[in-house]
Amino acid sequence: MSFFSELTAKPWLPEQATAGGLNVRALPPMNVGRTALKFFLGVASVLFFMLIVAYAGRMAFEDWRPGPTPWLLWQNTIMLILSSMALQWAHYSATSGDINGVRVGLFAAGAFTFGFLTGQVIAWQQLGTSGYFEATNPAIAFFYMITGLHVLHLAGGVVGWTAISSKVWSGARTAEVRESIALCTIYWHFLLVVWLVLFALLFSSDNLDVLLAICGIK
Repeated sequence: MSFFSELTAKPWLPEQATAGGLNVRALPPMNVGRTALKFFLGVASVLFFMLIVAYAGRMAFEDWRPGPTPWLLWQNTIMLILSSMALQWAHYSATSGDINGVRVGLFAAGAFTFGFLTGQVIAWQQLGTSGYFEATNPAIAFFYMITGLHVLHLAGGVVGWTAISSKVWSGARTAEVRESIALCTIYWHFLLVVWLVLFALLFSSDNLDVLLAICGIK
């Protein structure tokens, strides 16, 4: 190949890439969606871990007075578990080519997710009517901040769920939404794990020693 030909070559074209010794067709396609999700989950994991460290460090002060844990949080936890299971079913149905199963899974996941979000708002209201506000107690302030941050992440996932559901109910085939459902399912599982960790470690005053040991403070 002459020098002029190299300057005017278009290696992104398959026929010229092969002629130049680079087989573009052999290069594996990059899954942008999965790469972006992995990056986002990594950032979110660091964020929640830093909050746990801050929570554990603040618990060591004498003015730390844990507030009551609304029993509604147990119901909310079940709701989130069911929503994650429903999305897993939608993912399985999409892999199997069962569009009706996808619709059922997405609908159930949305219903349970909105139940969880509604329950969280009611739990905040219950604390508010009981006289627990952010300014009165650092423990309650952390409660609002951490649960609110988790709800914010879940609300972002609802946007993606809405887009996928719209495609499915508009007549999209399973092959067209399979990858999107898989990414949505991974995101829901991640938020479920985060919630279980927060619920187990942050909402009980008996876990101070455990938190300090995990975070390397004690």
